[in-house]
Amino acid sequence: MICWPAPAKLNLFLHVTGRREDGYHLLQTVFQFLDYGDTLIFDVREDGIIQRTTPLNGVDAEHDLTLRAARLLQRHCGVTAGVDIGLEKRLPMGGGLGGGSSDAATTLVALNHLWDAGLNQEELATLGLTLGADLPVFIHGHAAWAEGIGEQFTPLELSEPWFVVLIPRVAVATKEIFSAPDLIRNAQPITIRAFLEGEGCNMLQPVVVKRYPEVAEALRWLERRVPARMTGSGGCVFAPFEERAAAQEVLRQLPSGWRGFVARGCNRSPLLERLDELNPVRQS
Repeated sequence: MICWPAPAKLNLFLHVTGRREDGYHLLQTVFQFLDYGDTLIFDVREDGIIQRTTPLNGVDAEHDLTLRAARLLQRHCGVTAGVDIGLEKRLPMGGGLGGGSSDAATTLVALNHLWDAGLNQEELATLGLTLGADLPVFIHGHAAWAEGIGEQFTPLELSEPWFVVLIPRVAVATKEIFSAPDLIRNAQPITIRAFLEGEGCNMLQPVVVKRYPEVAEALRWLERRVPARMTGSGGCVFAPFEERAAAQEVLRQLPSGWRGFVARGCNRSPLLERLDELNPVRQS
Protein backbone atom coordinates (compact mmCIF):
# COMPACT_ATOMS: atom_id res chain seq x y z
CA MET A 1 0.00 0.00 0.00
CA ILE A 2 1.35 3.41 -1.04
CA CYS A 3 0.16 6.86 0.01
CA TRP A 4 -1.16 8.97 -2.86
CA PRO A 5 -1.41 12.79 -2.57
CA ALA A 6 -4.59 14.70 -3.34
CA PRO A 7 -3.25 18.27 -3.42
CA ALA A 8 -5.16 21.47 -2.84
CA LYS A 9 -5.58 24.00 -5.62
CA LEU A 10 -5.90 27.76 -5.54
CA ASN A 11 -7.84 29.88 -8.01
CA LEU A 12 -5.47 32.82 -8.46
CA PHE A 13 -8.37 34.70 -10.03
CA LEU A 14 -11.89 33.73 -11.06
CA HIS A 15 -14.19 35.54 -13.51
CA VAL A 16 -17.68 34.50 -14.56
CA THR A 17 -18.17 35.42 -18.22
CA GLY A 18 -21.51 33.82 -19.03
CA ARG A 19 -23.92 30.98 -18.42
CA ARG A 20 -24.84 28.05 -20.65
CA GLU A 21 -28.39 26.89 -21.29
CA ASP A 22 -27.75 23.83 -19.10
CA GLY A 23 -27.01 26.10 -16.13
CA TYR A 24 -23.22 25.69 -16.07
CA HIS A 25 -21.32 28.96 -15.73
CA LEU A 26 -18.58 29.97 -18.16
CA LEU A 27 -15.39 30.88 -16.37
CA GLN A 28 -11.91 32.23 -16.71
CA THR A 29 -9.51 31.20 -13.97
CA VAL A 30 -5.95 30.19 -13.19
CA PHE A 31 -5.29 27.04 -11.17
CA GLN A 32 -2.13 26.44 -9.19
CA PHE A 33 -1.50 23.48 -6.89
CA LEU A 34 -0.15 23.41 -3.36
CA ASP A 35 2.24 20.93 -1.76
CA TYR A 36 -0.45 20.33 0.86
CA GLY A 37 -3.62 18.29 0.73
CA ASP A 38 -5.37 15.04 1.55
CA THR A 39 -3.72 11.61 1.47
CA LEU A 40 -5.33 8.44 0.13
CA ILE A 41 -4.29 4.80 0.56
CA PHE A 42 -5.57 2.11 -1.81
CA ASP A 43 -5.53 -1.59 -0.95
CA VAL A 44 -6.53 -3.57 -4.03
CA ARG A 45 -8.80 -6.56 -3.42
CA GLU A 46 -9.81 -9.36 -5.76
CA ASP A 47 -13.55 -9.63 -5.00
CA GLY A 48 -14.69 -6.49 -6.84
CA ILE A 49 -15.89 -4.72 -3.67
CA ILE A 50 -15.16 -0.99 -3.41
CA GLN A 51 -15.40 0.50 0.05
CA ARG A 52 -13.83 3.16 2.24
CA THR A 53 -12.03 2.21 5.42
CA THR A 54 -12.19 5.59 7.14
CA PRO A 55 -15.38 7.56 7.87
CA LEU A 56 -15.95 10.97 6.31
CA ASN A 57 -18.10 13.11 8.56
CA GLY A 58 -21.17 14.49 6.84
CA VAL A 59 -20.73 12.43 3.64
CA ASP A 60 -22.48 9.09 3.26
CA ALA A 61 -21.07 6.42 0.98
CA GLU A 62 -23.68 7.07 -1.72
CA HIS A 63 -22.51 10.66 -2.18
CA ASP A 64 -18.79 10.09 -1.60
CA LEU A 65 -17.09 11.41 -4.75
CA THR A 66 -14.09 9.17 -4.16
CA LEU A 67 -16.19 6.00 -4.13
CA ARG A 68 -18.16 7.23 -7.13
CA ALA A 69 -14.90 7.78 -9.05
CA ALA A 70 -13.66 4.26 -8.24
CA ARG A 71 -16.95 2.66 -9.30
CA LEU A 72 -17.07 4.73 -12.48
CA LEU A 73 -13.58 3.60 -13.51
CA GLN A 74 -14.34 -0.02 -12.58
CA ARG A 75 -17.53 0.02 -14.67
CA HIS A 76 -16.05 1.97 -17.61
CA CYS A 77 -13.04 -0.34 -17.98
CA GLY A 78 -14.67 -3.62 -17.00
CA VAL A 79 -12.34 -4.09 -14.04
CA THR A 80 -13.09 -7.12 -11.86
CA ALA A 81 -10.87 -6.08 -8.92
CA GLY A 82 -12.04 -3.91 -6.05
CA VAL A 83 -10.33 -1.69 -3.50
CA ASP A 84 -10.35 -0.51 0.11
CA ILE A 85 -9.85 3.26 0.24
CA GLY A 86 -8.39 5.03 3.25
CA LEU A 87 -8.46 8.83 3.45
CA GLU A 88 -6.54 11.22 5.66
CA LYS A 89 -8.59 14.39 5.34
CA ARG A 90 -6.84 17.76 5.74
CA LEU A 91 -8.68 19.94 3.23
CA PRO A 92 -11.95 21.42 4.53
CA MET A 93 -15.24 20.82 2.79
CA GLY A 94 -16.69 24.03 1.36
CA GLY A 95 -13.27 25.69 1.39
CA GLY A 96 -12.66 26.33 -2.31
CA LEU A 97 -9.47 24.24 -2.26
CA GLY A 98 -10.92 21.46 -4.40
CA GLY A 99 -10.64 18.75 -1.75
CA GLY A 100 -13.43 16.47 -2.95
CA SER A 101 -12.50 16.86 -6.60
CA SER A 102 -8.83 16.27 -5.84
CA ASP A 103 -9.64 13.11 -3.87
CA ALA A 104 -11.73 11.81 -6.77
CA ALA A 105 -9.06 12.69 -9.34
CA THR A 106 -6.36 10.95 -7.30
CA THR A 107 -8.63 7.91 -7.09
CA LEU A 108 -8.97 7.79 -10.88
CA VAL A 109 -5.25 8.24 -11.48
CA ALA A 110 -4.15 5.80 -8.77
CA LEU A 111 -6.64 3.05 -9.62
CA ASN A 112 -5.96 3.40 -13.34
CA HIS A 113 -2.38 2.54 -12.38
CA LEU A 114 -3.09 -0.09 -9.72
CA TRP A 115 -5.84 -1.87 -11.68
CA ASP A 116 -3.90 -1.52 -14.94
CA ALA A 117 -7.09 -0.10 -16.45
CA GLY A 118 -5.20 1.26 -19.47
CA LEU A 119 -6.66 4.76 -19.86
CA ASN A 120 -4.43 7.61 -20.95
CA GLN A 121 -4.50 11.03 -19.31
CA GLU A 122 -7.01 12.55 -21.73
CA GLU A 123 -9.37 9.59 -21.34
CA LEU A 124 -9.15 9.85 -17.56
CA ALA A 125 -9.85 13.59 -17.70
CA THR A 126 -12.89 13.06 -19.92
CA LEU A 127 -14.18 10.43 -17.51
CA GLY A 128 -13.50 12.71 -14.55
CA LEU A 129 -15.43 15.57 -16.13
CA THR A 130 -18.62 13.52 -15.77
CA LEU A 131 -18.16 13.76 -11.99
CA GLY A 132 -17.28 17.44 -11.78
CA ALA A 133 -15.78 20.36 -13.70
CA ASP A 134 -12.74 20.57 -11.38
CA LEU A 135 -11.55 17.00 -11.86
CA PRO A 136 -9.74 17.39 -15.22
CA VAL A 137 -7.30 20.01 -13.91
CA PHE A 138 -6.25 17.68 -11.08
CA ILE A 139 -5.82 14.81 -13.53
CA HIS A 140 -3.74 16.89 -15.96
CA GLY A 141 -1.71 18.08 -13.00
CA HIS A 142 -0.23 21.31 -14.36
CA ALA A 143 -0.86 24.92 -13.37
CA ALA A 144 -3.15 26.24 -16.04
CA TRP A 145 -5.26 29.00 -17.45
CA ALA A 146 -8.76 27.52 -17.70
CA GLU A 147 -11.87 28.54 -19.61
CA GLY A 148 -15.22 27.04 -20.56
CA ILE A 149 -16.68 25.47 -17.42
CA GLY A 150 -13.11 25.06 -16.23
CA GLU A 151 -12.10 22.16 -18.46
CA GLN A 152 -10.28 23.99 -21.33
CA PHE A 153 -6.62 24.36 -20.34
CA THR A 154 -3.57 26.31 -21.34
CA PRO A 155 -0.56 25.24 -19.23
CA LEU A 156 1.24 28.09 -17.45
CA GLU A 157 4.65 28.43 -15.86
CA LEU A 158 4.06 30.66 -12.86
CA SER A 159 6.19 31.79 -9.96
CA GLU A 160 5.88 29.32 -7.08
CA PRO A 161 5.50 31.45 -3.96
CA TRP A 162 4.70 30.41 -0.44
CA PHE A 163 1.05 30.89 0.48
CA VAL A 164 -0.68 31.55 3.76
CA VAL A 165 -4.12 29.94 3.58
CA LEU A 166 -6.73 30.71 6.22
CA ILE A 167 -9.64 28.32 6.86
CA PRO A 168 -12.72 30.13 8.24
CA ARG A 169 -14.93 27.90 10.37
CA VAL A 170 -17.67 27.71 7.79
CA ALA A 171 -18.50 25.51 4.80
CA VAL A 172 -19.56 27.60 1.83
CA ALA A 173 -22.21 26.04 -0.40
CA THR A 174 -20.96 26.35 -4.00
CA LYS A 175 -24.44 25.94 -5.47
CA GLU A 176 -25.78 28.77 -3.31
CA ILE A 177 -23.07 31.16 -4.49
CA PHE A 178 -23.39 30.38 -8.19
CA SER A 179 -27.18 30.74 -8.02
CA ALA A 180 -27.07 34.05 -6.11
CA PRO A 181 -28.99 36.83 -7.91
CA ASP A 182 -26.25 39.38 -7.15
CA LEU A 183 -23.48 37.34 -8.81
CA ILE A 184 -22.09 39.18 -11.85
CA ARG A 185 -22.19 36.74 -14.76
CA ASN A 186 -21.13 38.88 -17.73
CA ALA A 187 -17.54 39.88 -17.06
CA GLN A 188 -15.55 40.87 -20.11
CA PRO A 189 -13.00 38.16 -20.88
CA ILE A 190 -9.38 39.03 -20.20
CA THR A 191 -6.20 37.64 -21.71
CA ILE A 192 -3.45 35.57 -20.14
CA ARG A 193 -1.13 38.52 -20.61
CA ALA A 194 -3.53 40.78 -18.70
CA PHE A 195 -3.61 38.31 -15.82
CA LEU A 196 0.17 38.07 -15.75
CA GLU A 197 0.30 41.88 -15.60
CA GLY A 198 -1.91 41.90 -12.49
CA GLU A 199 -5.50 42.03 -13.74
CA GLY A 200 -8.23 39.78 -12.41
CA CYS A 201 -10.17 39.22 -9.21
CA ASN A 202 -12.46 36.61 -7.71
CA MET A 203 -15.97 37.67 -8.76
CA LEU A 204 -17.53 35.26 -6.29
CA GLN A 205 -15.79 36.91 -3.35
CA PRO A 206 -18.26 39.82 -2.81
CA VAL A 207 -21.17 37.37 -2.90
CA VAL A 208 -19.56 35.09 -0.31
CA VAL A 209 -18.44 37.92 1.95
CA LYS A 210 -21.99 39.27 2.08
CA ARG A 211 -23.37 35.91 3.20
CA TYR A 212 -20.56 34.50 5.34
CA PRO A 213 -19.18 36.94 7.93
CA GLU A 214 -16.48 34.43 8.89
CA VAL A 215 -14.95 34.77 5.42
CA ALA A 216 -15.19 38.55 5.55
CA GLU A 217 -13.41 38.57 8.91
CA ALA A 218 -10.59 36.32 7.66
CA LEU A 219 -10.09 38.51 4.59
CA ARG A 220 -9.96 41.70 6.66
CA TRP A 221 -7.42 40.18 9.03
CA LEU A 222 -5.13 38.97 6.24
CA GLU A 223 -5.49 42.12 4.12
CA ARG A 224 -4.22 44.25 6.99
CA ARG A 225 -0.89 42.53 6.42
CA VAL A 226 -0.74 41.75 2.68
CA PRO A 227 -3.10 41.75 -0.34
CA ALA A 228 -5.35 38.70 -0.05
CA ARG A 229 -8.05 36.92 -2.02
CA MET A 230 -10.60 34.13 -1.69
CA THR A 231 -10.12 30.91 -3.64
CA GLY A 232 -12.88 29.29 -5.70
CA SER A 233 -16.34 29.71 -4.23
CA GLY A 234 -14.81 30.04 -0.76
CA GLY A 235 -14.44 30.17 2.04
CA CYS A 236 -10.62 29.81 2.31
CA VAL A 237 -8.58 32.95 1.70
CA PHE A 238 -4.92 33.20 0.76
CA ALA A 239 -1.96 35.51 0.24
CA PRO A 240 1.40 34.89 -1.48
CA PHE A 241 4.86 35.46 0.01
CA GLU A 242 8.29 35.25 -1.56
CA GLU A 243 9.83 33.68 1.52
CA ARG A 244 8.55 30.81 3.65
CA ALA A 245 9.69 32.52 6.85
CA ALA A 246 7.53 35.59 6.13
CA ALA A 247 4.49 33.39 5.51
CA GLN A 248 5.08 31.43 8.71
CA GLU A 249 5.43 34.64 10.69
CA VAL A 250 1.98 35.79 9.54
CA LEU A 251 0.54 32.38 10.41
CA ARG A 252 2.02 32.61 13.91
CA GLN A 253 0.00 35.79 14.45
CA LEU A 254 -3.35 34.08 13.90
CA PRO A 255 -5.90 34.77 16.64
CA SER A 256 -6.57 31.93 19.04
CA GLY A 257 -8.97 29.37 17.58
CA TRP A 258 -8.30 30.31 13.95
CA ARG A 259 -7.01 27.73 11.48
CA GLY A 260 -4.63 27.97 8.57
CA PHE A 261 -1.48 26.58 7.00
CA VAL A 262 1.55 27.55 4.91
CA ALA A 263 2.21 25.72 1.63
CA ARG A 264 4.31 26.12 -1.50
CA GLY A 265 2.71 26.81 -4.85
CA CYS A 266 3.39 24.05 -7.41
CA ASN A 267 3.17 24.24 -11.18
CA ARG A 268 3.38 20.44 -11.33
CA SER A 269 1.05 18.50 -9.11
CA PRO A 270 2.46 16.25 -6.37
CA LEU A 271 0.10 13.61 -7.80
CA LEU A 272 2.08 13.47 -11.06
CA GLU A 273 5.32 13.35 -9.09
CA ARG A 274 4.05 10.28 -7.23
CA LEU A 275 2.94 8.61 -10.46
CA ASP A 276 6.37 9.19 -12.00
CA GLU A 277 8.05 7.67 -8.93
CA LEU A 278 6.06 4.48 -9.51
CA ASN A 279 6.46 4.50 -13.29
CA PRO A 280 9.55 6.51 -14.33
CA VAL A 281 9.14 5.75 -18.04
CA ARG A 282 5.54 6.98 -18.15
CA GLN A 283 4.90 9.49 -20.93
CA SER A 284 3.02 12.57 -19.65
